[in-house]
Amino acid sequence: MNIKKMLVANRGEIAIRIMHAAKELGIKTVAVYSEADRNSKHLRYADEAYFLGEATAIKSYLNIEKLLQVAKKSGCDAVHPGYGFLAENADFAEAVIEEKMCWIGPKPSVMRLSGNKIEARRLAQSAGAPITPGAVIDGKKDIRQIAKKIGYPILIKAAAGGGGKGMHIVDSEPELDSALRMSRSEAKSAFGDDSVYIEKLLKSPRHIEIQLLLDSTGNGVYFPERECSIQRRYQKIIEETPSVAIDRQIAATLGKTALNIAKKIGYHTAGTAEFLVDNGNFYFLEINARIQVEHPVTEMLTGIDLLTEQIKLATGAKLNLNQNEIKPQGHAIEARIYAEDPHNGFAPSPGKIKHYREPSMPGIRCDSGVESGTIVSIAYDPILAKLISYAENRKAAINRLYNALSEYHIAPVKTSIPFLKAVLRNKEFLEGSYNTKFIEKNADSLFEKKEDAIFDAVAIYYLAKHKHPQFSSESKNETGLCWNSLTDWRG
Repeated sequence: MNIKKMLVANRGEIAIRIMHAAKELGIKTVAVYSEADRNSKHLRYADEAYFLGEATAIKSYLNIEKLLQVAKKSGCDAVHPGYGFLAENADFAEAVIEEKMCWIGPKPSVMRLSGNKIEARRLAQSAGAPITPGAVIDGKKDIRQIAKKIGYPILIKAAAGGGGKGMHIVDSEPELDSALRMSRSEAKSAFGDDSVYIEKLLKSPRHIEIQLLLDSTGNGVYFPERECSIQRRYQKIIEETPSVAIDRQIAATLGKTALNIAKKIGYHTAGTAEFLVDNGNFYFLEINARIQVEHPVTEMLTGIDLLTEQIKLATGAKLNLNQNEIKPQGHAIEARIYAEDPHNGFAPSPGKIKHYREPSMPGIRCDSGVESGTIVSIAYDPILAKLISYAENRKAAINRLYNALSEYHIAPVKTSIPFLKAVLRNKEFLEGSYNTKFIEKNADSLFEKKEDAIFDAVAIYYLAKHKHPQFSSESKNETGLCWNSLTDWRG
């Protein structure tokens, strides 16, 4: 199939990334937007843009009927869902295909197997992959008895999506009912499906994932593992490849296991198999039937454009890669930039971005969905951008990323940048000896408030006031303020 025009059913940085890939392939793109995104950056990267509706996702980016109307009205012959929202929704994929459009992803039947974490666990087990003890939760089963049998602590997870949405730890029986209600509510809101399951919580594992590419004939390859153990609220914030904790023999075993599972369920296009690694043992976690947020680190390490490959494979093209051609060199690491306050439980920090400047240096890539003037809405995930560093070794990649973060300026909304810099200077992280409990274990140092910043602020105010007398609380004319008149002003 030859795609001429594609609907990008998403927003922010991933929408822009998809549009870049489409243009590489000579494909025109159609953007969509909600009331909250009327002036969003991603709209300017598309050939056309259409309004969906109110800010709430259920009335805009999760509204299948409206998305299909836009796709048909604009003459699209393909739909790319990105990640999140409807990316793993088999009903949406099916509706797209019924309208004779190309779905950029696996078949709906495969999505129902792989996208649903419960089914994926069953299939992985049948393929011989070890899994953590767990069970599906429905009205017919006694959740207390199941949890007691598995043994606390347990993890309640959404069956229909990822990104940490709908995920809650339960340490004891009195917490069970409220955690279950919250998980179902969050899963329904994020994915339109309140199905959940529980599994045994491993106390200090590492979170490792394998990127896959497969064509419709079953030919496939796996990529070097991505280390995703630095997480808050079960959502990744720093990812790197390769992992310093995995030797090449285990890495190859993980890759082959992931590929075997994908082939068993008839998966094709781009996907990711996730694993937990604990004390030398690994356990299958889930398959993400979509492109991952952290795909850029694999692209930087291997030089392979995963998005263009994903699009080509969705059209029925044969995979033009074999395993021997994937030759990673160096090290890549990604930091996700969120509009949130790490010192306030990572609470979202909505508002208008008045000052924005990205770093620009060799070995640095910035996938951003915002700019000066962007209004960060409370209605969506607060991710603003992803900053990716590549260098000849891990130490150099970390230093390069730290320096790039130091040159990344976003104001006045609070962001995770200072916290990310603290992680990159942490001894445990630098040694590579961390796991998914890293933030919890290092909270005292990571959340330490630097008193020097207060003195810096006072000094800046004093200099600004004396160099520019019009900068005062009595001034009614903001055009004279120092941050409007000094080109190098920093908040």
